[in-house]
Amino acid sequence: MALNNTQYESIMRGYEHTRDRNRHTLELRRAQAYASIPQLEDLDRSVGSIATAKARLLLAGDDSAMKHLHTSLQEISQKRTSLLSEAGFPADYLEPIYDCPACKDTGYLQKEDGSREKCSCFRRQEIAYLYEQSNIQDMIAKENFSTLSYKYYQGEDLERFQKAVKICEDFVQNFKQDYHNLFFYGTVGTGKSFLSGCIACELLKSGCSVIYFSASALFDTLARYAFDAKEKDALSCFYKDLYNCDLLIIDDLGTEVTNTFVTSQLFSCLNERHMRRHSTVISTNLSLEELRDRYSDRVFSRITSNYAVCKLTGPDIRMYKKRAANTPNS
Repeated sequence: MALNNTQYESIMRGYEHTRDRNRHTLELRRAQAYASIPQLEDLDRSVGSIATAKARLLLAGDDSAMKHLHTSLQEISQKRTSLLSEAGFPADYLEPIYDCPACKDTGYLQKEDGSREKCSCFRRQEIAYLYEQSNIQDMIAKENFSTLSYKYYQGEDLERFQKAVKICEDFVQNFKQDYHNLFFYGTVGTGKSFLSGCIACELLKSGCSVIYFSASALFDTLARYAFDAKEKDALSCFYKDLYNCDLLIIDDLGTEVTNTFVTSQLFSCLNERHMRRHSTVISTNLSLEELRDRYSDRVFSRITSNYAVCKLTGPDIRMYKKRAANTPNS
């Protein structure tokens, strides 16, 4: 599975627009700084003159010209920083601006061997195109930490939900330093998918790649590629994305038609991601006993051994909200 030409060109046009926007912002900053600090413009112009003069000396055989040039440029840079600071500007006010400093808004990273590889910012956009993550975008627009509420829970249900929220907050805060997985299970409509959405929202904002699938859609996609000889390349690319994205969310595990193919694919996915230390979040309405009976002992062991298991109970919040929406105001 790969981007088609239209999708690729759309991403690259986005980078071009980003670079144009940032260049325009830098030009406005430079005009503002020059207006406030007249000597700054003279200082910047001197860089070109000094470089030209030193280049002539270097061509004439003066081996010390490069060292002198480096020293002169350092002195100018220090003077420039001092002038900006004294006028109340940040020291880096006139430095190039990038949305993604890693690739400098090009979408690609230069490797030591001279080859290029896609930047993580490119991969996030690629994933959005390839897997049509509209479900997760719709979800996080209304289901995120800013819309979280405890009003639907009481007693032990409330304690469980509060504990799960704390686990999710810690998961997000430590995501880039620590490897963890989460498994939400319990009764219908108690906030399992909601918490998955909260996590996805925060990690997407922090620049992580997130792939979201309902269990039925995930295994349908795997089966479609696996049983079509013409789709071997697509299947290989799909596995690569599935195993290597920063976070994989499998929602509503157990709603798919479970068979030996599904069980083996689920174990392979969980095992590969565990071996590569890439986090996974799973939600299900199954009990732990049903999970063990429906899938293999290997799947059950992998989840219970390597996942923080959170049980959520309480009323069906979706039904509660639906009834409330249909109840006329008194």
